[in-house]
Amino acid sequence: MMLTALGLMSGTSLDGVDVALIETDGRLVKSIGPSGYRAYTSHERGLLRQALTEAVHLPQRDARPGILREAERAVTLAHAEAVAAFNAQHRISCQDIDIVGFHGQTVLHRPVQKMTVQIGDAAALARAIRIPVMHDFRAADVAAGGQGAPLVPVYHRALAQSLEREGPIVVVNIGGVSNITYIDGPDILIACDTGPGNALLDDHMFRTMSQPFDCEGRMAAQGAVDVPWVIRALEHPFFALPPPKSLDRNDFASLVLRDMSPADGAATLTAFTAEAIARIVPLLPKEPKSWIVAGGGARNLTMLRMLRERLQPATVEPAESLGWAADALEAQAFGFLAARGLKGLPLSYPATTGVPMPMTGGLIARP
Repeated sequence: MMLTALGLMSGTSLDGVDVALIETDGRLVKSIGPSGYRAYTSHERGLLRQALTEAVHLPQRDARPGILREAERAVTLAHAEAVAAFNAQHRISCQDIDIVGFHGQTVLHRPVQKMTVQIGDAAALARAIRIPVMHDFRAADVAAGGQGAPLVPVYHRALAQSLEREGPIVVVNIGGVSNITYIDGPDILIACDTGPGNALLDDHMFRTMSQPFDCEGRMAAQGAVDVPWVIRALEHPFFALPPPKSLDRNDFASLVLRDMSPADGAATLTAFTAEAIARIVPLLPKEPKSWIVAGGGARNLTMLRMLRERLQPATVEPAESLGWAADALEAQAFGFLAARGLKGLPLSYPATTGVPMPMTGGLIARP
């Protein structure tokens, strides 16, 4: 049975809430509907940055001391507003939507300690939008010993099956963290985080230029890469680990750029992200023939150029060139995952998160 699912995603880049509608049975995607976006205000982003700092000290995953309680309220309200605005714009009623997939805002991801925390009150959201809400997608995987991330690969596989091109194909999502899905036919699905995505670059742009990100990679295009710095940064033990593996947004926050211009810093951090992605190739079963780039990094022209240089002779193309909605991909995925969760289908596999067996997940909050 096909379901109309609305996916909501607020990523590690802390930019806002993506909304996307799909029709799916949890295996195939019948149709892709409209998508929308509700940006976080500067106040909300400030709250979330504080929440990231405070979450390091959380005693248990359901605790919400101090600023975390305030941040959770802000996240919940922002998502409710995003759904209301989306439904009004597209003249969709709450009765038209079967299930909402609500990821929440990750403030801590420490799978080794079996801790993954996404703030956002699903029960309050379900009451506000009057639609059942599937949430807490990562907890079951982490509790079973998995990395809890990435969860989007099953959706990437569903999209890639429609391309009818020779594999292996890799979908790389460059959000705050970069992650890949390696697809080679219907049966081989491997996924992992590869390292920093836009998080270090965004933090650098905010710190040096008071800008939320490097628009189209223009700042990086004007700078020179500090190659020795990138080589040293790549000595981090994470890069040699085989997949599956995952990261927290702030796992590389301790890396400090030496005294350099904003442009050189942007170029260096962009090169670090591209090189970190390329470092996964020797750890894959076969060299990929094509790479499809999604997430915010797909709009960074300097990032795309560096990836093409580093990954040749494989092709590198932004997801939107294939008709995929790069900005909405993760939101669509959580609609897809909500449908899978409703039907008890696996969200994660041993080769995507390291979980011991295929795992379903998610909890339902009803209005």
